[in-house]
Amino acid sequence: MDQFIVKPLFGDGPVHWYTPTNVTLWMGLAVLAIILVLVVGTRGRAIVPTRIQSIAELAYGFIHKMVEDVAGKEGLKYFPLIFTLFLFIVFANFLGLLPRSFTATSHVAVTGVLALMVFVGVTVLGFVRNGAGFLGLFWVSSAPLALRPVLALIEVISYFVRPVSHSIRLAGNMMAGHAVIKVFAGFAAIAVISPLSIVAISAMYGLELLVSFIQAYVFTILTCVYLKDALHPHH
Repeated sequence: MDQFIVKPLFGDGPVHWYTPTNVTLWMGLAVLAIILVLVVGTRGRAIVPTRIQSIAELAYGFIHKMVEDVAGKEGLKYFPLIFTLFLFIVFANFLGLLPRSFTATSHVAVTGVLALMVFVGVTVLGFVRNGAGFLGLFWVSSAPLALRPVLALIEVISYFVRPVSHSIRLAGNMMAGHAVIKVFAGFAAIAVISPLSIVAISAMYGLELLVSFIQAYVFTILTCVYLKDALHPHH
């Protein structure tokens, strides 16, 4: 598990909240990669798009449609935030697959901040837009009256569990995939099974590419679902 250890970039001292670390470096590289693709790669705005421009346009259209389909046209107001979340997560995931890199999204400290930002943001938005009517999200009016208080308690608990599941799902999947690849890599040193180990590593690496995108997609679509609840809290 040494590949997940947070280390300072300079020296070997303790890690404080202000210490530049390998996590800081690879999150910064993810942001830089996003800027290169979206700003530098699309500044020409060619009628016949280049490959980078095509990637940027496809990503934009993909997330725009997701927000509109899940949260409705009202949700498009918050499209820049959701698009930024998706790009940051997917770039951090893909950069973490490079040799000798660090996967920032394998740490709950990173994914937890993203999940809390979404949780607090949609909760505040829900109360600002709907006032006390936002509490209707927890009241299942279609259920029998005797069951409504019990269901309301369950809804409240599930609501406050959202940031936990939202963050652990992403971090857990990224950590598990990298750990499995490391395990298979350990068997590559054994001559008898090294060919099988290399095949397994290649297969897992391909799977991790898919998982990296899917987990970014899942995090983003859940954000859209939570946004929809804030905009339209009626159960």
